[in-house]
Amino acid sequence: MNLSKFFSLRTIASVGLLSFCIGFAQANPDSDWPKKPIKVVLSFPAGGSTDVFARAIMVPLGEALGQAIIIENKPGAGGMIGLGAAATAAPDGYTIHFSALTNQAISQALYKNPPADLRTSFAPVALVGAVPHVLVVNPTVPAKNVAELTAFIKSRNGNFSYASQGNGTLSHLESQLFMQRIGAAGVHVPYKGSSFALPDLIAGNTLMMFDSVTASLPHINSGKLRPLGIASAERSPLMPTVPTLAQAGLMKFDVENLFAIYVPKGTPPKIVNRLESELRRIITNPDLKQRVANQGIFLQFENAGKLAEVTNAEHDKWSKIVNAANIKID
Repeated sequence: MNLSKFFSLRTIASVGLLSFCIGFAQANPDSDWPKKPIKVVLSFPAGGSTDVFARAIMVPLGEALGQAIIIENKPGAGGMIGLGAAATAAPDGYTIHFSALTNQAISQALYKNPPADLRTSFAPVALVGAVPHVLVVNPTVPAKNVAELTAFIKSRNGNFSYASQGNGTLSHLESQLFMQRIGAAGVHVPYKGSSFALPDLIAGNTLMMFDSVTASLPHINSGKLRPLGIASAERSPLMPTVPTLAQAGLMKFDVENLFAIYVPKGTPPKIVNRLESELRRIITNPDLKQRVANQGIFLQFENAGKLAEVTNAEHDKWSKIVNAANIKID
């Protein structure tokens, strides 16, 4: 074969192969995902359980994907601000929503015009775990248990305030239900998450709060806050002497405070599957499980299909509770 003709044919073949690769990449934009940093939208501020939980998972996820993962905290409106921001992002795999699922199911039932819906605006990726809540008071409050707190609150005749992580949050709903159960009413002071609420509670500007074990634990250990009851079915191994609220006399007050990961609806299935696969490996890692358990975080992996079921169940459950209790945004 003529040498010049051979190289001409080789050049044509190379150009053809290059054109095919470019065409394939254009037809499959997710084929080389990720090729730039990924944004993770949270609905709560830095320092709270959602933020701590997300960062514990996103560091190994970024390592697995070979890209930086940037946390964006967008607190407010019971998680609706962050939810809306994540839902309207491009469905290209570069925006992830780390959801305080239980909080957002409650807000969905409380707010009249929510900006988005976990059930319809997102594709589920994985359930990642839970963080129990604890009823805490300032140590100056003369109550060492729930019964004593109830008596003290009633003696104030409504002249007291209680904090929450914000209007429409689980923390808010727990407080409202608690007040209904004991037959009392105080002034609700909503904050934009634990990191804003706890300083006022520690300073004695509010009386009590339902907060995540993760955010409250350092202040409990330092003696700045006193825990009176765990709002879950089981005691926390981090404070085994603190009873559940059911054990303290408030039956059926256990709550699963769930967390999950979603992406905007329309995100390519290959990306969803890759995220699910990497998260399964991370969440089931025994070393990580033990490390975050010391912060009050309980890792639990469920796949996208199961998360879709749990998402629907959480929305149905909290819609019924909100309606039955006639709880309104104040």
